[in-house]
Amino acid sequence: MRIVWRKLLEFGRFVTAIEPDPQEVRTRIRRMELNLGLPVRVVVMCLLFYYLFLSNWFESLQVGGNVEADIPPREMVMDRVRWVFLGYLVLNVGFASLLLGMRHLPSMWLLRIVFVMEWIDAMFLAALTIATGGFESILYWVFLGMIVRNAISTPEAARQVATNLFVTLSYLLAGLANLMILSWERPLLDEKVLMALGQISEGAGTEPFLLRTALLGLMTFCCAGVELLLSKQRLAEGEAREFALRQQQFEATGRLAAEIAHQLKNPLGIINNAAFTLQRTVREGKTITQQILMIREEVERSDRIITELMGYARLTEGRAEKLDVCDVLNNAVGQVFPDAAKYEVVVERDYQRVLPALLMQRSHLSEVFMNLLGNARDAMNARGTIRLSVKSGEDHSVVISIADSGPGIPVDKLPKIFEPYFTTKEKGSGLGLAIVKHNTEIYGGTVEVESELGKGTCFTIKLPSRTLVKIRK
Repeated sequence: MRIVWRKLLEFGRFVTAIEPDPQEVRTRIRRMELNLGLPVRVVVMCLLFYYLFLSNWFESLQVGGNVEADIPPREMVMDRVRWVFLGYLVLNVGFASLLLGMRHLPSMWLLRIVFVMEWIDAMFLAALTIATGGFESILYWVFLGMIVRNAISTPEAARQVATNLFVTLSYLLAGLANLMILSWERPLLDEKVLMALGQISEGAGTEPFLLRTALLGLMTFCCAGVELLLSKQRLAEGEAREFALRQQQFEATGRLAAEIAHQLKNPLGIINNAAFTLQRTVREGKTITQQILMIREEVERSDRIITELMGYARLTEGRAEKLDVCDVLNNAVGQVFPDAAKYEVVVERDYQRVLPALLMQRSHLSEVFMNLLGNARDAMNARGTIRLSVKSGEDHSVVISIADSGPGIPVDKLPKIFEPYFTTKEKGSGLGLAIVKHNTEIYGGTVEVESELGKGTCFTIKLPSRTLVKIRK
């Protein structure tokens, strides 16, 4: 039982983790609600207004379609339906106005508006069902159509299931309410009407209304299943395009880095050889020798920089992977704080259960985490607390926070920490945070820092899982 419950929870998290594409939301709402649904609403509103206010439909309404019923409970229902219709008409006018101006509304607001209107439609249809026979009402088929319409208009599976389950519940409650009204009417009916009512009750008892309700539920989950399959297919296609896009970015960056490194290493090699020859020739000139040593040191330093730059050329050698950010972060913790070292460091983890996957090279993401964790370890002198947080952000992104309990960074140095060769360590190269910034930004991400003296430092990295969404905008 626990296994089944866990599987259901995992399925629920999977369903809620799939976010609809804003462009797809607009397209589906425009086609279903504006192009098709709005004309249908206008026609239905006109017909209902005529039958409710201009015809004698309610006055000649018959119990079971055979015997006229002019009794207080039924009349009360008819009167309430008229007032409900007027309110529903006003809401439809407002909804139509929003649909006509949908280009000015954000996609998520548009989805919420349609979601609310779907629930209102279900409640109004339930009210009509009470007045037109309950479980035997021909409006049952409209409930089925409403479920299909909701599935088309709502691309978010969880919201779609909730709405269609409410539609099913509305039908069930409407049928039960009609049976209650029929029971109230019994004392007011004559013998002829009671015979007809008995026939109706008998028919309602044998009528497979449970089968009808089950069909509504089955239709609900079938539509949701189709939606999930389509969402997974779109997700797979989007990831394939994302892989290709990332690989093109890697190749372009790698070619540029290789070309720059090649162009600079040759003249530096010539300078280094000339300086070595000059040093060997004029050993007697102490001052000249010191200057030449300085030249060689700077050349060697430049050569290290170019060697690191050539490392970016290896972008073409690796490939983007579908990474679980929590696994990569845990591996980095294990490398920076190995158990054998016995550091007095407490690592606190706060990971969100369901996260979008990142399409990156594993070495790049691991290098980001190892640099930040290494800096935190050094700042705390290997003694303190590190808090790790991973959660999903806006626009299909993942937000990672790495906070330490170290001494913090002075305010005047914060703007410079991501600059190459700027360091506060005695033996630091000053490239660690520059690499963090570079490896984050080549994937369209950002890195921010917050620090207060005596209270520690927190680095926050935001990495998009899908750059195609931004490109589409």
